[in-house]
Amino acid sequence: MNRSLPYLFLLCLVAAMLATGCAGPQKTETARDTGPPEAVAEAGHGTYEGEIVGISERARTISIMVGRGEDARRMMVKYDADTQGINTVAQGYAAVLTYETRGADLYATAVSPRLARLPEGVSEIKTAELEELIFSGEPLFLADSRPPARYAQSHLPGAHSLPVPLLNEKQGEVLPEDKDIPLVFYCGGVT
Repeated sequence: MNRSLPYLFLLCLVAAMLATGCAGPQKTETARDTGPPEAVAEAGHGTYEGEIVGISERARTISIMVGRGEDARRMMVKYDADTQGINTVAQGYAAVLTYETRGADLYATAVSPRLARLPEGVSEIKTAELEELIFSGEPLFLADSRPPARYAQSHLPGAHSLPVPLLNEKQGEVLPEDKDIPLVFYCGGVT
C-alpha cells in the first residue's frame, strides 16, 4: 500500500470538513449590497451556494453569504411553509439555496446542506457499516473530529479525539504508525 495515501486522505478530509462546517462557524466579510448577482438569477429562478449567516424565524428570512473576499455578498431570501429543507440547515454552515422570484421578492423553494465531495480513493460508510466495523474486532482507527468538549460529552467506542485544529497542526503525526489500518473520521455535521 502506498505510504503517502493515508496522509493525502487526511489532508483531503480536513479540507472537506472545513468546507462543510465541522470546524464550526467561520467569520465572513460584510456584504456590500443585497441585490441578486446577475449571473445567478435567471428567468425568475436561481441558486445560491455559500454560508448561512442568519435565519430569522420571525421575519421568515434566510441570509446567505455568496462569493469570497471582496466579492462576498450577503443575499437575503424569504421562506415560507412550502420551503423544503428549512430545518436541515443552520447558521454558520454551508448550504445550497434554490429560489424563485415572486413579485419583487426572492423566495427559497429548497435549502439543503452543502456536502463535501469525497476525493478519489475515499469512500463514505453508513452507520450500520461503521457499527459492524467497531464490533468486529478488526483493526480500525476511529477519529472524532468534533471539538474536545463534544468528545468529552460522548463519543463512539474506541474513538480518538482529533479536533480539526489539532489535525491542522499535527497532520500525519496523530495517525497510527501502521498505514494499513483503515481510518474512519466522523464529526457532528451532516457529512
